[in-house]
Amino acid sequence: MFFYNNLYYHLNLFNNTRMKSTKKLLTLTGLLFLSFILSSITVNAQTVKDINGKVYKTCKVGMQEWTSENLNVNRFRNGDAIPQVKTDSAWEKAGKAGKPAWCYYSHDTVYGKKFGKLYNFYALTDPRGLAPKGWHSPTIGDWSILVKNLLGVDVAGIKLKSITDWNQSIKGSNLSGFTAIPGGMRNAKGSFKEINKIGQWWTTQGDLGSGDEIWSMSLNNSSIEVNFFRVTKETGLSVRCLKD
Repeated sequence: MFFYNNLYYHLNLFNNTRMKSTKKLLTLTGLLFLSFILSSITVNAQTVKDINGKVYKTCKVGMQEWTSENLNVNRFRNGDAIPQVKTDSAWEKAGKAGKPAWCYYSHDTVYGKKFGKLYNFYALTDPRGLAPKGWHSPTIGDWSILVKNLLGVDVAGIKLKSITDWNQSIKGSNLSGFTAIPGGMRNAKGSFKEINKIGQWWTTQGDLGSGDEIWSMSLNNSSIEVNFFRVTKETGLSVRCLKD
């Protein structure tokens, strides 16, 4: 009987010791994983200056460095002016002619100070360069990497969205430092839509054979998801820049 009791005692002691070691290992593993996730999601980085002299904050997500503010420049990288369009008809005309154009939402400079400018696709891809030197306008692949680094389209939106500015019930956490803001958009005919409700940003790509339709990255006020929508080149959207 003593032998069995002694054996039972030592087995219990072994199991308890193993469980404690396993818990310590799991705790250590969890802390290391959390540290890796936090370090890979965001590190506040440097700043970048556009040709107008405006300084933008940036954020680092994974290996990418993004501007943390919407672009607000009125000149191309070579110094040439980007035409400002102030009427619906002029906006539509510029789009049909394939000419670069920008505007403030509702032509109101107050919106511009907060949300930056809206650009058509022709301004985005003009060979004179819209992004600051050493930076570029993102492809859909670039956006996809950003979203993947934030654990996918189903949850990345809340980590991208700013904590304020959104007319929403679901608050953004801005865990990424990207500070996505809802600057609305302008359609091909010149109508403004969805300020404080959606943020929509250009990519430089459409599907092969899609003609006039280009992919955009979109967030809305009632969801934590990221969506990709195709829009026409004449649409006015916000722009973010990615370091080369």
